[in-house]
Amino acid sequence: MHQDQPAGATTRPVVKRTARAIIIDGDRLVLIKRTKPGIAPYWLTPGGGVEADDANILAALHREIDEELGGKITDAVPAFVDTTEHLADDGSHGVKVQYFFVCRLASMDLAQRHGPEIDQPYGDYEVVRVPFSRMGLAMVDIVPLTLRHYLDANIEGVLGLLGSDLS
Repeated sequence: MHQDQPAGATTRPVVKRTARAIIIDGDRLVLIKRTKPGIAPYWLTPGGGVEADDANILAALHREIDEELGGKITDAVPAFVDTTEHLADDGSHGVKVQYFFVCRLASMDLAQRHGPEIDQPYGDYEVVRVPFSRMGLAMVDIVPLTLRHYLDANIEGVLGLLGSDLS
């Protein structure tokens, strides 16, 4: 049983956890356009797996933003959780839980990117900004689809999470 689950809970085993950032930069959303050989391009929020060395999920989020964007974020607020069936690298079956935080971009220097996606890329990782509007979201194929639907239905609410009345 995962440490955050209540005693007696009947759950599927969590075999992977990720921390992802819904990064707002002015009126734009910062995304990564992924292009892999033989697959249509798709867009995702910066972030990645929680590693054993990470103190917690938020620490993993900051590490991933540093690696993938050479960036810093502020005001990280939990916004959305996505749970899907997952087969781990070791063959164990369970679920992957993705924790999405809405935050502001404090700084970004793409020349400072590092980590496996940058050092040993499979395909392209292009950092892009799209308008954080229904029209802007319709221009890209954001994955997972549950996040795309959440963002499309909750633009005002997501922006409200960064409002001064919540801090």
